[in-house]
Amino acid sequence: MKRSVNDGPSPPDPGKASHLIQGQQVSMPVQVREASGCSALFLVPADRAQSVIDYSGLKVLRPFPGKAVCSLLFIRYTDNDLGSYNEFGVNFLVQPPDRGRVGMFVHWLPVTGSFTMEAGRSIWGYPKELADIRLNGHECVVSMDGRPVIGMRVRLGLPVPGGAMNSAVPAFSCMDGVTRRIEWSMRPEGVRSRYGGARIQLGDHPIADQLRSLGLPKRAVMSSTIRQMQATIFDAETVTV
Repeated sequence: MKRSVNDGPSPPDPGKASHLIQGQQVSMPVQVREASGCSALFLVPADRAQSVIDYSGLKVLRPFPGKAVCSLLFIRYTDNDLGSYNEFGVNFLVQPPDRGRVGMFVHWLPVTGSFTMEAGRSIWGYPKELADIRLNGHECVVSMDGRPVIGMRVRLGLPVPGGAMNSAVPAFSCMDGVTRRIEWSMRPEGVRSRYGGARIQLGDHPIADQLRSLGLPKRAVMSSTIRQMQATIFDAETVTV
């Protein structure tokens, strides 16, 4: 049975590691039972992207000379151990400090729920903060402190064969000078992708100005939509950079 929006986190399993969030235990790994979302990839100036994430100690991946990859995404979590909420992400592909798999550094992660904000910050070191995130199908509008940050619209692409996007690159975060790696897995359904396919508009918030410094808005390299997704998110591991 699915839990309602107000049911809160799942009851803790005494055999698993857990974290106390707002007086409630959150067992690891966290389970996402129902979510949907859209994403777009952009090639941006590598040196500028590096200056944005220098605080993490990580190095941006440079798949082409002078270029890095910035990922913008928005997700509607309908059934999740951390409740139901909307989320927007600004991420960068990075080289792992141990020369392992390529990772995705989470630079900015506004959400619409206080519980998931505290959980994200304390468990994984994610830079979650509260924002107004309005989703309408494949369109998202983000505002903070009464100021518009970004609007993003993604067009449908062609169906992607089942299983083609089941793998997930490790996520990295950095908060209070501590860099962490977060392993996770996903099971998407109804995935569609296309070249281009994303349109963004930037507001007058400082985050919007930072995105402008990366050359946005511009044409996306690729965009994707996911009709339904399940995911498992494991505990964070501190890494040395």
